[in-house]
Amino acid sequence: MKFLKLKGKNYKLPIFFPDATRGYVKYVSSKDLQDAKVQGVVVNTYHLLQENLIPKIEKIGIHKYMNFYKPIISDSGGFQVMSLIHQNPKPSKLLRNRYNFDSAQKSKYTNKISDIGKIKENEIVFNLDNKKIRLTPENCIKTQIKIGSDIVMCLDDCTKPESNLKEQEKSVERTIRWARKCKKEFERLTKNKRENKPILFAIIQGGNHKKLRKYCAKELVKIGFDGYSFGGFPMRNEKLMKNILQYVSDLIPRDKIKYAMGVGKPGDIIECFKLGYNMFDCVIPTRDARHKRLFIFIKNPNKKNLNNSFKEINIRKKYLKEKKISKYCDCQTCKKYTRKQLLILFKEDKEAAFKLASIHNLRFYSKLMEILNS
Repeated sequence: MKFLKLKGKNYKLPIFFPDATRGYVKYVSSKDLQDAKVQGVVVNTYHLLQENLIPKIEKIGIHKYMNFYKPIISDSGGFQVMSLIHQNPKPSKLLRNRYNFDSAQKSKYTNKISDIGKIKENEIVFNLDNKKIRLTPENCIKTQIKIGSDIVMCLDDCTKPESNLKEQEKSVERTIRWARKCKKEFERLTKNKRENKPILFAIIQGGNHKKLRKYCAKELVKIGFDGYSFGGFPMRNEKLMKNILQYVSDLIPRDKIKYAMGVGKPGDIIECFKLGYNMFDCVIPTRDARHKRLFIFIKNPNKKNLNNSFKEINIRKKYLKEKKISKYCDCQTCKKYTRKQLLILFKEDKEAAFKLASIHNLRFYSKLMEILNS
């Protein structure tokens, strides 16, 4: 498939969707996104609910709220099932800070884990910061449609690749059951929409178990969706799980969008594109930018030499011999700033540096998409 057909418009594939979790991309404006030729963004249903932003966004719609009029995906909140509920009971920095734990309070921490969230047969209950959030298949879809999302994601039970077979089996059965409910609610709420009707994606779970992945994909295809996503974490020991990604890609019908959720390193995107995936999202471009890590083309890139045409650099003295950030980049940062100037800003005006570095990385990713769809 070469185009994403959405609300009467065609968008060239592949597309990379940077993270706009709470309805904004950190440190950059909607004009910055436009100048960097960003083709779409992804927001997160769970975080919008947690911040109590849904009533405000519902009044004007997510596009007007962000002043961004390109495709917007709303993640269902299923990933938070993995990050907050299926996680190992080890004191993470986030939760230690939140509950004032120290490393000696493991037993106390383990009790808190059960309070953070629970997965029930027909809902997920999150309980953080003394606030309870309930996600059911129905209210998850309703919330996404309320805000005017373009691509609505089914609620799923997202597990880690290393989760045991019993957990994965439960996850798959829940994911299929919830997908059925999501589809029913989606059709009920959009039956009178024609021109501005969003599209609905399902998420294929099953961890590293091929039989489970096959079963999950088969059942989801029976229900019928506009696109299908690789569910669960796509990396293990910092390496892309190409084998299972290829297997899942082959299970998805050719005439449907194939979405590799969470795939964000440039080399991994290129590999997944070769495996058949044509939609991607990740926090990497903006998160790495805030840590002085920039992706640059080191030669004039084209489809043939793409794998060898870029590298990642840290903005520090070692890389200041060359003045230009990247001579093959046309972003606003590269046009106006040198590497040395950017390093000075990281020391003297971090917010300005975060903005400029993010703009550069976002343009790198949009250019990468342009090359892949050429």
